[in-house]
Amino acid sequence: MGYCSGRCTLIFICGMQLVCVLERQIFDFLGYQWAPILANFVHIIIVILGLFGTIQYRPRYITGYAIWLVLWVTWNVFVICFYLEAGDLSKVICYLIYFSC
Repeated sequence: MGYCSGRCTLIFICGMQLVCVLERQIFDFLGYQWAPILANFVHIIIVILGLFGTIQYRPRYITGYAIWLVLWVTWNVFVICFYLEAGDLSKVICYLIYFSC
């Protein structure tokens, strides 16, 4: 049986994230919204830095990548819940936007 260390696993995860975000970037270029394109570009840069930090064993890069990954997952969960209108999320956001003017 083969053995894959934590470092090998992190390199695999970074590689898979890079492939997925590049695919998402291609589909975002078909639309007219520039915010997801810029967010994906920043995510690509952070994933490359995480990959570099894993290969070169730079703890500061790995820590930055881990923090960014938590923020990225949190943002994606929020967007999914917002589009699925989970709970009162869409009503609260619409209320805040409507009455803030």
